[in-house]
Amino acid sequence: MSIFTAGVPAARRYWVAAIAVAAIQTAVLGYIIESRAAILRNGAEVLLKTAPVDPRDFLRGDYVVLNYDISSVPSQSIVGGVPAEPGERTLWVRLTQGDGGFWSVAESAFQPLPQQDGTVVLHTRPFYSYGASTGDSIHVEYGIERYYVPEGAGGALEQVRQDGDVSIAVRVSSDGTPQIRSLLVDGKPAYDEPLY
Repeated sequence: MSIFTAGVPAARRYWVAAIAVAAIQTAVLGYIIESRAAILRNGAEVLLKTAPVDPRDFLRGDYVVLNYDISSVPSQSIVGGVPAEPGERTLWVRLTQGDGGFWSVAESAFQPLPQQDGTVVLHTRPFYSYGASTGDSIHVEYGIERYYVPEGAGGALEQVRQDGDVSIAVRVSSDGTPQIRSLLVDGKPAYDEPLY
């Protein structure tokens, strides 16, 4: 028994501990929600073209599986070289705006890239690098490869996707973390992501 709990009934200590734990959990959850909302509010916006996906794999449950042109990073875009030793790595990928307003890979590096006007830098999720034997491109993920849709909307979205072009508007924070802002079909918003 500590000097802080001396003379306090056991039941009261449990209530105080329960309230403290609940407050900490609420604070952590609030931080996670607010950090996501901050990216959607203040992040740089980029439009990404989705790459072809086998329609059988496009929908799994109530989320859409997305693949992007920028998911395949050309090895020739890497500045500073590829680390010789195989292992888990991340890439920083600089995007520039191109045809049709879509953004594409301009350069990438295994260390942070400096900010430049007119560009946006994304930071990938960890992946396994084969070192010096890296092929023509590196497949990466950014954490925006799934988009959750309202229950029951998946079938209709799959049909629309097969008939038209699907693109994704993404907001990117200053540290390279992306969040999906909206899913567009033929250039028109089909689903917008709420801040909260």
